Amino acid sequence: MIHPSYSELTKAINANQEEDEAPVVNSRYSVVLATSKRARQIIGGADPKVPGRGKKPLSIAVEELYKGKVTILPEEESEDEE
Repeated sequence: MIHPSYSELTKAINANQEEDEAPVVNSRYSVVLATSKRARQIIGGADPKVPGRGKKPLSIAVEELYKGKVTILPEEESEDEE
């Protein structure tokens, strides 16, 4: 069992949104994409933002998102950066 659960992780990611704004993530698929992308960054050499000695990159990525150390940009913003 993964901890935190998908629902807890989704709530944590969307916690900083205003009431009138659309949520950053609204499905499990969005959470999976975000965590897998961050895990690939960690595998590629990015420094973890939480202590993760002995943990797998995916576990570190989930913890980073849950604790708010890494944020997910909405689609429009991420496309503009490219």
